[in-house]
Amino acid sequence: MAANFWTSTQRAHWQLTREKIADMRRGLDEEDTNKGLGLAFPLPDHKQLQLYFHHCLQRLARRLQLRQQPLATAETYLKRFYLKVSIRDTNPYLMLSTCVYLACKMEECPQHIRSVVNEARALFQEFIPQDIAKLAECEFHLISELNSYLIVHHPYRTLMEVQGPFALKLSPDEIMAAWSFLNDSYITDLILLYPPHTIAFTAIFLAVFVRPAIHTQANLNASGSTALGMSTAAGAGGSIVQPSVGQNAAVPATSGINPQNPSSARLSQMSEWFAESGVEMEAIIECTQEMISLYDAWETWTDKVCRESVARLIRGRQLS
Repeated sequence: MAANFWTSTQRAHWQLTREKIADMRRGLDEEDTNKGLGLAFPLPDHKQLQLYFHHCLQRLARRLQLRQQPLATAETYLKRFYLKVSIRDTNPYLMLSTCVYLACKMEECPQHIRSVVNEARALFQEFIPQDIAKLAECEFHLISELNSYLIVHHPYRTLMEVQGPFALKLSPDEIMAAWSFLNDSYITDLILLYPPHTIAFTAIFLAVFVRPAIHTQANLNASGSTALGMSTAAGAGGSIVQPSVGQNAAVPATSGINPQNPSSARLSQMSEWFAESGVEMEAIIECTQEMISLYDAWETWTDKVCRESVARLIRGRQLS
């Protein structure tokens, strides 16, 4: 087991580029098209499916009373697996249940295979076989496709540790908001693209700089929607992050901040921390835009189309 991310199989084998991920997905889509599966079993776009699988995993984890980390590991396994295997060649409900089962083992909170099957059947009904051997077979398939690289380093640890040695003082509300942003980040491809600490710093950035803008916009619009507020805040009056002259990257500018205003002083303090910490602000801005794009898609998302498409696929290909 790698003691840290920098010597881990995650960094060596599963930190990819956007181009690589797009090529892998394009290759799977082309194979499906050549086999006639793309036309016979159309699926929603990738972002819609990511949202749907995320909610399915959350529901199963809730029934099994799991902590967030095994859930995050399961979601990471599912993302990796579906970069190598087409969704149309699998039963997604069985696969995501298998990811949860394996993640619980790896995160040292094992669940009995019968418990996982029973809870999955309660959620997904006839799409989960009653025979526990099917899930066991699926587990071997999953491990094989992941090349047995099963250790996942998560950003949660960085979020908690950065408050100590780096003297970063986050309020309880900011910690809670950052934690929620980290949970949502697993819907995106960020865990496949960036080191955990970059994702953690992005969550802090969102909690401190973007969330207040959301609340301000929500008060002005009385919209009440976090997703709408996120996307609106991003587009209202320019960019959320405006680099100051001479700054290395897009650290939020502090010009015009009133030091006598506690809120302004807080933003100034956090801006200085980001500027002095040496974090890669360009990567954080890219991650921020990815999260904004997620919330924009989430605003109009419903699970009905995804649920019906997956059901049609499983029944049509007799994958249950």
